[in-house]
Parts: sequence; C-alpha cells; structure tokens
Amino acid sequence: MKIKLPPEWGTEPVPAEKKIMRVIDYFVLWSSLAVGLLVLQAGGLLIPGLSLVQVLAISLMGSILGSLMLASAGGLGSKYGIPTMVSLRAVLGLRGSYLPTILNITQLIGWASFEILVMADAALLAGQFLGDSTRYFWILVFASWCLLLSLGGPLVVIRQWLEKFAIWLTYGTTIFLTYMVVTRFPENLSFAGDGSLPLTLALDLVIAMPISWWPLISDYNRFSKSEKSAFSGTLSGYSFANFWFYSLGALLTLAYGTGIVESIMAVTFGALALTILVVDETDNGFADIYSAAVSVQNIAPKLRQWKLITAITITSILIAVFLPQQWHIAYESFLLYIGAIFVPLLGVLFADFYLLKKRKYKVDEFYSSSAHLRVRPLGAWFIGIITYFLLYTYTTLGSSIPSFVVSALILLALEKVK
Repeated sequence: MKIKLPPEWGTEPVPAEKKIMRVIDYFVLWSSLAVGLLVLQAGGLLIPGLSLVQVLAISLMGSILGSLMLASAGGLGSKYGIPTMVSLRAVLGLRGSYLPTILNITQLIGWASFEILVMADAALLAGQFLGDSTRYFWILVFASWCLLLSLGGPLVVIRQWLEKFAIWLTYGTTIFLTYMVVTRFPENLSFAGDGSLPLTLALDLVIAMPISWWPLISDYNRFSKSEKSAFSGTLSGYSFANFWFYSLGALLTLAYGTGIVESIMAVTFGALALTILVVDETDNGFADIYSAAVSVQNIAPKLRQWKLITAITITSILIAVFLPQQWHIAYESFLLYIGAIFVPLLGVLFADFYLLKKRKYKVDEFYSSSAHLRVRPLGAWFIGIITYFLLYTYTTLGSSIPSFVVSALILLALEKVK
C-alpha cells in the first residue's frame, strides 16, 4: 500500500480553501509548542538567582512581550499565505533572505537535536535495557515519530494529534505537577533568591523562548482563516503556556535541586507524568524539522519537502548521537544567541511591514528577482545584532527590547535618507 502524503505548497501561497485554521487551533498549537521539558529547563535557569515572586513577574512579563512579538511576526503569513523565510524576501530582497534562512535552518536543526536528546534522556530513566546502546535506541524512536509527524504536516498534527489527544493529557499532567509541588513544598513560595541573576538578563531568557519560534510562525499562520484569529490564538496560547512552564520549571528546581527530568521523577506518579510530557514534546521536534524543510525551500524551491524532512531528521539524529551528555550546559548560551540574531531581525520586519509599508506588500515582491538585496534593512539588522551583544556583554540593561527598538529605528532613519 502506498502512503499518500499531504499536498505541499513550498514557497507558493496556500490556496484559500486550505486556509481553515481558527483561534482555537492556534491556541492549541502555540500553547503546545510553548510547553515541554526544555521550557522547564529554561525556567530552572532563573533559580537561585531570582526570588519566586520575581520569577513569576519576569515569566509573565517576558511571556507577554515575547508572545506579542511572535504574534506580530505572523501577520505576513496570515495575510499572504506564505512561509516566514519567503516573507523576508519583501523585507531583505530575494538574496538578502538567504542569510536568515541559513541561520534559521541551523537553529532549527539544533533545536531538533536538543528535543530528541531531552526525550531520549528522559526515557533512559526507565532503565538501560540495551546497555550503552539504550540512549541511541530512544534517539531513533523519538526521531522517527517526529519524522512521521513532519511528513503529516501542520493540519494533520494540529487537528488530529494535538486537539484530539496530546494537548489535553499535557494540560492535565501540568496541573497535577503544579499542585504536587506547591502543596508539598509551600515554603518555596517565599524563596528570596540570591540576586545573582540580573532581572534584565532573566527577562532576555524568557523572551528568547517565544522569539525562537518567530522564524517559523508564518509556516503555520499561512493556514489561518484570518489575521485576527492567528494573532489572538498565538498571543493567548503562547503567553499562557510559556508563563506556566517557566514558573513550574523554577518550582521544580526549588523543590528538588536536581535536573528537570529527575525532579519530575521525584514527584508521586512522576514516571507517568514524565511519559506524557515526553509524548507531547514530539510536536516541538515536528515543528523544528518541518519548518527547517520549508526554510530550505526558500533557497531551493524545487526540492521535495518529504526528502528534505528525511534528510533533516537524519542530520538531527547524528548531532544528537555525537553531542556530549552534558549538552545542557550550553543551553543558556544557545537561547541568548538565538535572541541576538532574531530579535533585531524581527525589529526590522516590524518596522518595514507595519510602519513603512502599512501592512501592504505587492505579491511580486515575494517572487521577483529584481530586488536581490535590500542593503538598508540588512544594515539595520546587523546594527541591532551588535547592539544586542554590546548590551549583553557590557551592561545589565537587557538586550532583547533595546535591540528590537534600535534595529527598527535605524531602518526608519535609513529609509528617510534619499
């Protein structure tokens, strides 16, 4: 029997009859993508530097700010039915869009490898029934499931996997874990923190998570019925879940003082809770692999999506196999580098699409080869990146919001120069 894969549109706009996703679809999608073991791990990075009150405040503020940026970035996809990297052609020019595309493919393969690893490491706690080869077995199992989801595509994953099954188990498990940690360790609610983490850096760490998704957002928003439904569902879904999981990650770290996976296992029925969270984690791997394939098509549109998905999955497996077991040590730096590259680029996109072009591009701006390179937006982006690193290296002011604003203002100023 021949397996029939869903249609793919690559760099072309999604047909109107396929733009069927509603507010609830986007709420489920982005709340699901905002939860996971890696998000809990990021929440744990806020401890012991912040008090729990500060963790809650920073998690809420960062989740709302980051999700606003994320939802705003999806306007192009909702309006024109195109993926994110193709939408950047109108901002940076056709050839200009290739640089962020390559960077995005790189970060997505990195994310996919991290996701596969964290799921495999969680499964290892069930025992090494194959000895030293057990880790590789689980890497292959989870990578294979992510591959199948990616081949199914967004509509199948959201409507058939998340909405009918995975997200409800995840919500129930998260409520249970939150209840257990809060009731068992009520003294942690008054944890004072040691002040070793500046609030502005903590805010950058929270914002980095939703920002890491914006180069993917239009790959899914292109299926929306309306811009409003995609924006509302994305903002509410991601803010809600990101705040919850950053806070829960901090609570678990406070309660058990170990890694996130070990902390969950220490909770009553922790093995079952961990299993459910690992199952839901596969949708993050799906999004990384699927969007990496869509991004490659921005440079090589004739390549078939299923072949790209397969190649990217294999690459992620190889990286996961050869990464050292202490890979999580570099996780904080990975988040900050993502912010340094993509926050300023979002500032450029925001200024160009919303302020300069008044939310109106001509369709041929996405497909014409005449504008190979738009130098001014590229220059504003690079200045924003430099701003991010300078602020991160030499100050405690925070980098995300200033670099976003600087890159946007620089573009606005450059476009006024004749």
